[in-house]
Amino acid sequence: MNTAVGRSAGESWRFLRVPLLVTGLIVLAAIVILIATAARTSGPFSPDSTEQNGARALAALLEKHGVNVQGTEDLNDALAPGAGQTLLIGPMGQLDRSDWERIAHAGWSHIVLIRPGSRALEALAPGVRDSGQYLASGSRDPDCDLPAAVKAGTVNVSGSTYSAPSTAQACYGDGITNTVVRLETDDQIVDVVGSQRSFTNDQLADDGNAALALNLIGTHEDLTWYLPQWESSGYDGPDEDAPPLVPPDVRYIGWALAFAVLVVAIWRGRRLGPVVAERLPVIVHAAETTEGRARLYRRSRARDRAAAALRESALGKLHQAHGIPRRADPSAVVATVAARTGRDPAMLYELLYGLPPLSDAALMSLSYELDVLTQEVRHP
Repeated sequence: MNTAVGRSAGESWRFLRVPLLVTGLIVLAAIVILIATAARTSGPFSPDSTEQNGARALAALLEKHGVNVQGTEDLNDALAPGAGQTLLIGPMGQLDRSDWERIAHAGWSHIVLIRPGSRALEALAPGVRDSGQYLASGSRDPDCDLPAAVKAGTVNVSGSTYSAPSTAQACYGDGITNTVVRLETDDQIVDVVGSQRSFTNDQLADDGNAALALNLIGTHEDLTWYLPQWESSGYDGPDEDAPPLVPPDVRYIGWALAFAVLVVAIWRGRRLGPVVAERLPVIVHAAETTEGRARLYRRSRARDRAAAALRESALGKLHQAHGIPRRADPSAVVATVAARTGRDPAMLYELLYGLPPLSDAALMSLSYELDVLTQEVRHP
């Protein structure tokens, strides 16, 4: 009678409970991480980033002075202004011309552009042009009447520079192009800042950088800090503003794939039980193996191979008995053995290194002579 063998429900539960517990904890941790990450911004000039190129220090400074900072990566948040709010648009990202036009007509009273590209300037700061020149890092005086710049005084600036129309206020430049430009109309103020690094965690404490950032950005109680992402098909800005090859959202796919690989590794790496030692079904003695090889040699009339095996075995015993190196020259081996046994060197050479025997009788004679020689070596 055949009997099916399998695990009971209790055995299956004991076997699977640890992998299921580990998998559940990993899934829970991944969900918590994704929720926490989705609620925050990331990347360069992010108000939540504590990296050198982040702006967490600036966000904390603004909040300390009563400014409510709301970081976002959603374009819809940049299209819904509130009364008395400031919109800060960070660098990088990719938006279509139509997106910039929608932001321009959304009704913000104050917009701050951090190192904007050409399309952003056309839509939000007409008349301001990127000069294509990069201002080296250094401390500079404002050389303008902009109140925020006058209060800040000397600021450590570097980065993109812009040419501005006569109606604009341009500060911190080389006399021709500037890194800070303000355009004012009846219902809107637009500030263009090319020196992104001045407001990062790395340089905010230098010179009057913090004072400039506070007086330039912290003009209203609410600040929407928008970091453009890759929501549009167009590309805006010069090469330095080019989006990276891998958009930030791909990191979520990477986390999901890493989690899937981990779960598969746990599943496939489960222990099936202790290793069981299995006895060999048949034990073959060495003598039987030797006899079997001899029969094969005899059946195939391979006297040459049989003679080579006999001579190799005898030479091994001679090398060991006389301390002769394994790679010694045949003449040296013959001379050493002849000195120890008193045999004729020519006969020893023929016995140890001669031609293969031509008959079974000659092979038997060779085997007998080699056996006698090895016996003489063992019992001189």
